[in-house]
Amino acid sequence: MTTSRLGLLFGLLCSGIGLAATLAAVSCGGGIGGPTTTTTTTTTTNPTPTPTDISVSVSPKLASVVVTSQTQQFRAAVTGDAKNLGVTWSVDSVKGGNAAVGQITAAGLYTPPASAGSHTVVASSVADSTKSDSASIAVTDLSGVFTYHNNLSRDGTNVQEYALTPQTVNQASFGKLFSCSLDGAAYTQPLWTPNLNTGGSRHNVIFVATEHDSLYALDADTNPCSQIWYVNLLDAAHGGTAGETPVPAAHVKPLRQIQPEIGVTGTPVIDPASATLYVASTSEDPKGSFHPRLHALDLSSGSEKFSGPIDVSASVPGTGYDSSGGIVSFNPQKQLQRSALALANGTVYVAWASYGDADPYHGWIIGYDAATLAQRAVWSDSSNARRGGIWMAGGAPAVDSAGNLFFSTGNGTFDANSGTAPNNDFGDSILNLSSAVGLSVADWFTPFNQQFLDSGDFDLGSGGVVLLPDQNSGPPHLLVAGGKEGRLYLLNRDSMGHFCGSCTTTDTNVVQTFKITTGFFCTPAFWQNALYFAGSIQGANTGDQLKRLLFNPSSGQFNRSPVSQSAFTFNFPGATPSISSQQSLNGIVWAIDASHSNPNAPFQPGPAVLFAYDATDLSKKLWDSSQAGGNRDQAGDAVKFMVPTVANGKVYISTRTELDVYGLL
Repeated sequence: MTTSRLGLLFGLLCSGIGLAATLAAVSCGGGIGGPTTTTTTTTTTNPTPTPTDISVSVSPKLASVVVTSQTQQFRAAVTGDAKNLGVTWSVDSVKGGNAAVGQITAAGLYTPPASAGSHTVVASSVADSTKSDSASIAVTDLSGVFTYHNNLSRDGTNVQEYALTPQTVNQASFGKLFSCSLDGAAYTQPLWTPNLNTGGSRHNVIFVATEHDSLYALDADTNPCSQIWYVNLLDAAHGGTAGETPVPAAHVKPLRQIQPEIGVTGTPVIDPASATLYVASTSEDPKGSFHPRLHALDLSSGSEKFSGPIDVSASVPGTGYDSSGGIVSFNPQKQLQRSALALANGTVYVAWASYGDADPYHGWIIGYDAATLAQRAVWSDSSNARRGGIWMAGGAPAVDSAGNLFFSTGNGTFDANSGTAPNNDFGDSILNLSSAVGLSVADWFTPFNQQFLDSGDFDLGSGGVVLLPDQNSGPPHLLVAGGKEGRLYLLNRDSMGHFCGSCTTTDTNVVQTFKITTGFFCTPAFWQNALYFAGSIQGANTGDQLKRLLFNPSSGQFNRSPVSQSAFTFNFPGATPSISSQQSLNGIVWAIDASHSNPNAPFQPGPAVLFAYDATDLSKKLWDSSQAGGNRDQAGDAVKFMVPTVANGKVYISTRTELDVYGLL
């Protein structure tokens, strides 16, 4: 081979043509006949990805939907997939899912099954089936939160919550999702309805009423906030007259707890069968006349139904301190509609107290036909005497399976133990009203020290009543209640005990009673044989921890000492807790610190704080809305007697300025 041909060969090798660059580098030190100077050029290309280059990421990681109706869009981000082959989807290892676990399309749209549960959605790379990522989706069959504290027993439980668990509720994965602005303070508990058809589309909807006499229907899931509809309960379409406004707080002295106006205070109630929301409003016209009304609103539009609203008026025979001609009449300028509404046996029950003990007033319960708004029943607890307001910290009368109403009353005359008629006045009492024919007292209990309670402003009716589940031993039907004295009462609903005239230190005519906290301004929650509450009494440093008190089904009584309690002290007004769980598992207690409500001396106005605790051990705080940096989870300013609503992986709270929505981040 000639020298020129050898030089050409080495030149080709050194340029990387035909052989690997590494081989050329070894061979190119010089040629035969002496050293040769060459120039090497390196070319970089994008190699075809190997399987190890592919990765999959699914979002969202945690999601919650309602059975059948609510879909969830999952997305898969794939890196290293040069041919863009994408992913295949499966649910609980079933490709594409099925009717039992839910179905998912090739585009990642998940449709839940008809039954509740938790499922795992997986996206697997087509290019490399060993590469995948997963997400969890919780499916709830909760039919709705239609009434105060979730149900007629008022136990505050949602045992159909699959997304929120002690493992998922923490600062990293749970927090504030969005807020919806409100035109006034919302003292009402939010109510939740799934799969509501509004304007041809379906939504999960949250309902909130305000002291500005307004009612909002808001999309329960959409971020940012999406309003379905809004109504002003004082416009002509809702029965208002020219110039009507919510009642200015200054016009109902000495009331100081609801500022600056009074409109809707009691939590509404929903009838899902007729798709109707019932709400009580109060307003004042330019002449100074008050107008309490009961509205029946269409859930889908907010329009009035059943020729509503109706003006509230009532009277009963009596010789009470404001009677005239043997009749006691409902006085709208003295009666505050504080308690939540109740719906049972086709009747809407509305209870009344007063504007801050401004005499004269009485406790009233008035029943209206749910289908026509015709007045069905009227009852007063002090028709021959004075006072007896029905407050219960905003709680609703509890209702048993027979339609009997159970509730407690505040300070006022008590004479039911007298042998001389009239003896039908029930201040500081717990009552069972039969609804068989109108409303009539079927049974009752009054503490032995009622006179002391009345004279010292220690209302028994400061807290709500809870019906316990039916028992297999001992009295089968029990209820629990407490008042300002901080004493817990466990009563036999079938024999409530009446009044013990011979008792001097405690009531021996009840199943059980003992002092357990500083005072009850709440409706306790009851779950898995445990009672949850945070007591308080008005004033500085008089709050208490959130407590878990065990009930023993064998003895039919409570253990007198709490088995666990929170480290945090809930100052006045304490807290009405709600509980979410998957039946008996994954219980979480939700409670709100509302001590910075306005006014609430000596605390300055400020945000409410939502807490989450492990329901099996209240010393284990899972999360609170003040702990994240940058005020990420801060709620609106507090109002009294706040109650959290838990539904479909979210927690809703009403505040002075907004509805706050918390959930999985």
